[in-house]
Amino acid sequence: MVYRIGKELVFPNPYDGDPDGMLAVGGDLSIDRLLLAYSNGIFPWFGFREWNEPVWYCPLQRFVIFPAEVHVSHSMRSLINKERYRVSINEDFDGVIEGCATVNGRYDMEGAWLGPDIKKAYTMLHNLGLAASVEVWDGDDLVGGLYGVTINGCFIGESMFSRVPSASKLALIGLARQLEALGWKFIDCQIETRHLKSMGARYIPYEEYMEILRR
Repeated sequence: MVYRIGKELVFPNPYDGDPDGMLAVGGDLSIDRLLLAYSNGIFPWFGFREWNEPVWYCPLQRFVIFPAEVHVSHSMRSLINKERYRVSINEDFDGVIEGCATVNGRYDMEGAWLGPDIKKAYTMLHNLGLAASVEVWDGDDLVGGLYGVTINGCFIGESMFSRVPSASKLALIGLARQLEALGWKFIDCQIETRHLKSMGARYIPYEEYMEILRR
């Protein structure tokens, strides 16, 4: 069942949502609501042209990467060892979110979700130290990266992009290594892709997800 929510700062029980994880429609993208959502494993995901209000999801099987389990293939090790690209954190959040929104014509595609309101909301989170970016540089050129929400030692991945082959993989590997060094818990990939599965992402149940998130 998909619920309609209003101005009240509350979400339905995730166990009452649709089988695909769709939980609620409505509310807003305020900082308080986003933090409440992510603290309960809920995230917004909707085409900004198709919907005039947020749509909220909370899948009961969560696709995550534990930092120590990230898989680095032989080809990726070779690419890293060449040291052609530099990986950084929080050097260009605006550039990363813009790259995620527009690379390969994403912004003009049906279902595009990184519209002005979403970008504004996550930039506000970043300015408060609650969202972070990972950049991949070729000299002075931003060629890839990813961004996500940081909450209670967990990184909730939102989007990634590449302008050169394997740039988003470099960003993910760099992030995982940094999080492992810091003792962080997991990277939430939200949606299964072959790309992420090949790098070590796997499903855990929502109960385990929330236990780790709140630990």
